[in-house]
Amino acid sequence: MYLRHLLAIVSCLWSFLAAADSVLGTPTAIKFSAVNELSGLVKSRRFDDVYWAHNDSGDQARLFAIDHLGKIIFPSFLAGEFHGEVSARGKTPWPGLPILVAANVDWEDIAIDAEHIYIADMGNNGNARRDLGVYVIPEPNPRAVELTRPVSFLPIRYPEQREYPAKLWHYDSEALFVFQDKLYFITKHRQPGKISQFEAGAVLYRLDTRYTDRFNILTRVDDNPILSVATGADVSPDGRYLAVISYRDLWLFEKPVADDRWLSGTAYRLPLPWRESKQVEAVAWADNEQLVIGNEEGKLYWIARQAVPRFVAQ
Repeated sequence: MYLRHLLAIVSCLWSFLAAADSVLGTPTAIKFSAVNELSGLVKSRRFDDVYWAHNDSGDQARLFAIDHLGKIIFPSFLAGEFHGEVSARGKTPWPGLPILVAANVDWEDIAIDAEHIYIADMGNNGNARRDLGVYVIPEPNPRAVELTRPVSFLPIRYPEQREYPAKLWHYDSEALFVFQDKLYFITKHRQPGKISQFEAGAVLYRLDTRYTDRFNILTRVDDNPILSVATGADVSPDGRYLAVISYRDLWLFEKPVADDRWLSGTAYRLPLPWRESKQVEAVAWADNEQLVIGNEEGKLYWIARQAVPRFVAQ
């Protein structure tokens, strides 16, 4: 009797996992070894079928342009020197688009508007960094430009943090988005002194100034006690939904009616099957009805907005 019940439980569990996997579908793989720890992803608004991607901390200061199939995009006039996914004799792999006068201390997310790319060097695992900030780069044409540089770097601090590290380890942000010319950051919380031990909850901050010669103090605008371990964010092209990815869930939040409280309104949540999705670090809108999420291994999963069910708090 006990064995029969155990087998029934296992069968149900596997059925649940299979159903969860079917939500993700077959992934698109970025088959390019230089993209080895995907951390940020965003779709261009200026160039057709272009997604900008970057690696996590420790990599060179560079971006990669890919298409919806995960294939590398680089200038055709460099094809005699570099190759993409397919090796070619006498050529070296495309090294990515260098961002001059920049450093990847801990790049965690990327955002975009009609003119600029924003790279958040906001990773702060130990909550002790005092050099956080955002690079602002005029979006280059990936098929015509071989290198670029920022027009500015915006130094950033949190309004509550006075110690480095602080008593509360709530000053790490891996999720950036832009809306109506404002940059927003969502925090990722840890237990004090324990880098690998996370706490539930997230805070939303807004950047109201763009000083380059002094610190820009963020403005706290909202929080959410359930959302946790946020690793990426993006607003839909029509501005109706904010997507936030975490290790365990894909969240959608409807646009606030009258203020910036993005994390407090109507929400939708899709649990992710960890054994398939693994460490998800990036999310981007392909269009108003479809999203793409990416993990550190460079696998991209395409998800319909309608497939994310409404969240009902227990």
